[in-house]
Amino acid sequence: MTAAEHPVLPRQSSPPDDGRPPQDRRRMIRRRLITATIIVLLIGIPAGYMLISAGQSRRSGQNKEAEASAQGLREGWPSRMQRRIFELPMPGNSLDVQYYETNNWKASRLYVEFRTTSAGLDRFLGRMGSGRSDLEPGKVTIGARDQEVSGWKFDPGVEWAGTTHTNKDPRPTQDIMVNMTDPMNPVVYVVSAATP
Repeated sequence: MTAAEHPVLPRQSSPPDDGRPPQDRRRMIRRRLITATIIVLLIGIPAGYMLISAGQSRRSGQNKEAEASAQGLREGWPSRMQRRIFELPMPGNSLDVQYYETNNWKASRLYVEFRTTSAGLDRFLGRMGSGRSDLEPGKVTIGARDQEVSGWKFDPGVEWAGTTHTNKDPRPTQDIMVNMTDPMNPVVYVVSAATP
């Protein structure tokens, strides 16, 4: 090969000295550690948040699936949203709470059963815009279809009292039955029906 085929490149000069001393090893390690920590935080925090969010979403989906597949009353309180939609101001001291929700194109219904105190019954009825004086002894206000869906039986031999609290559409209407056999601890059965 001739010299023309291999051109000679001029020698590159060293970078200009900016007055800083060369970096020592300790400073370099510290800088790399800070950089690595920042990278881990920028990636780790969003990844951790996504894992927590995915877990919560999965649990929520499982709860909704269990609720949707339930047939008949299940133990526990209806959600605040359900109580608000169906206008059921249940007393906070209620015991033995069970509920079941059904939905179809004609109507949505929330079936709720709970035990409360005499004062709790008065609070419940008062918040609904009703009162104990509206309860008619011996009157069954929950129909056969709703009894079949809920599994409730309002047989003779029990001190039943019932009323229907009617609202204008689209607000729900509540059919209420109360077992007054133990007047200090009445058991309340409610079917709240809302039409879309």
